[in-house]
Amino acid sequence: MSVNKHPGQKEKPYQSASPTQLRGGDRGGESRRVGAKGGEPHEFALRNATMKRMRPHRSLHAVAAFVALTCVAFAQSPPDQGSQAQVEKEIAVVELGAAGGHSLTDHATNYGLNFAAEVTPIENWLELEAGVTPLFARTSHEVDADFLFKKPWTVSRSFEFMLGAGPEWVRTTRHNITTNALAGEGVLDLMFWPKGGHRYGWYLEPSYDYSFAAGHEKSIGITGGFLIAIR
Repeated sequence: MSVNKHPGQKEKPYQSASPTQLRGGDRGGESRRVGAKGGEPHEFALRNATMKRMRPHRSLHAVAAFVALTCVAFAQSPPDQGSQAQVEKEIAVVELGAAGGHSLTDHATNYGLNFAAEVTPIENWLELEAGVTPLFARTSHEVDADFLFKKPWTVSRSFEFMLGAGPEWVRTTRHNITTNALAGEGVLDLMFWPKGGHRYGWYLEPSYDYSFAAGHEKSIGITGGFLIAIR
């Protein structure tokens, strides 16, 4: 069958419709077969673009959920041995050791034993110590009873030191004559705890004494021995 053409009309080449023209056409017709990305329906293209915008938010939600679950797991997990050791603070520390003293006034030297106990009413600020030290020499013996206020410094779990001072009662018997005197005492207390266990350790405590009695005797001393923590 032939088609009549105008004598001056030229035949136009066939041109296919562009995707933009098809998207702009009827949504219910052929435009549904061509989308934003070759061959995808228009609704699917919009849905894919929306889901891509939502993916970062989903990732943030997943990270937040993971962090929350991790925090809950750590909060419910039992404490390790180190934290338990910190919680189980000792009630008191007992000192058992030897002692020696030297008078700077009459240059007499004596030796004896040291028994003391200390408590911590204010953590890292104040420790109280009460002790008794019997000392013996050739012609005399004395008993010193002191009550000291100490400021502690913890260098590590294995070592701590304290500076302290307080009153001291000195009872001296010399040539069958007994005298009592009030004195002041200053100490440097060095405490060592092997392996940081704060269960058993040892101490070294140099001291300086000043008597308020007649003559104002001055003396230096040192004590050292074992530490036993009572829990």
